[in-house]
Amino acid sequence: MEMREVFAGKLVELSEKDDRIIVLDGDLNTSTRTDIYKEAYPARFIQCGIAEQNMFGWAAGLATLGYIPFPSTFAAFAVTRAADQINLSIAYPRLNVKIPGSYCGISTGKAGATHQTVQDLAIMRSMPNMRVLDAADGEELGQMMEAITAYDGPVYFRVLRPEVPRVFDGAYRFDWKPVLLKDGKDIVLIGTGFMTHRVLEAARELGNRGIDAAVLHAPCLKPLDTGLILEYAASVGIIVTAENHSVIGGLGGAVAEAVAGKIPAIIKRVGVSDLFVETGDDEEIYEKYGLTAGHVVSAAIEALNEKPAK
Repeated sequence: MEMREVFAGKLVELSEKDDRIIVLDGDLNTSTRTDIYKEAYPARFIQCGIAEQNMFGWAAGLATLGYIPFPSTFAAFAVTRAADQINLSIAYPRLNVKIPGSYCGISTGKAGATHQTVQDLAIMRSMPNMRVLDAADGEELGQMMEAITAYDGPVYFRVLRPEVPRVFDGAYRFDWKPVLLKDGKDIVLIGTGFMTHRVLEAARELGNRGIDAAVLHAPCLKPLDTGLILEYAASVGIIVTAENHSVIGGLGGAVAEAVAGKIPAIIKRVGVSDLFVETGDDEEIYEKYGLTAGHVVSAAIEALNEKPAK
């Protein structure tokens, strides 16, 4: 199932139990699939039009009255167009607003460059009081939404547009921390969002080449629990991060910040280079901008070749 459909379905499910939830829409409900929520709860759906800055201001006001607002729009319009309102009206007073960033990263089909952002994680990570999440699949997204609704404070979470392969089953329990998906002794690969399943593919390919790679999934980039990351940084000394985001300020930046000054390690970041990207067929765009298992494998081999001989 597409992540955006999981998102909408979970909103309906959560609202059955909590009448404080209200969805605000920036004239994109058929794309974000909050039209599903609108049909189920028309009285708790507010159409704000193409006025994102106003929408986040209204969300802040509703939060002060005890509601749990979900102002829904594309990630590009939330974190750039309405950054001031989110920063000053939501993050600064630490209001209980949940911000879904739909059509995140480069996975936007042919919506165009104005509808893309590969800076959202960096921008939201830099705001005090803001938690920042990127789910690997639909199972994790659903559990994540339960956790953020129970959490009292502002949260930004990504909602990918296309379908993604399953990483977790019903036995999984989201708890904000990195998850060990595979142990290994030669290198550690760390993924977030839909790139985690590509990191698992890369680990299998590396295994075919005799390289034993550990795999971590980091669903919560802020606050980033560093326990497992530092443990593997110390034991293997080589880290490759992978994300559907710029290599600046996202998962790679967070991991580098965690390791710097504590453990000497080689870190390679797989993601979008410091540039604006094109839109088009998803798989072609992933290949062009380096978001494939093959690029993770190449980064891992490059890092292993840089490791000093004992």
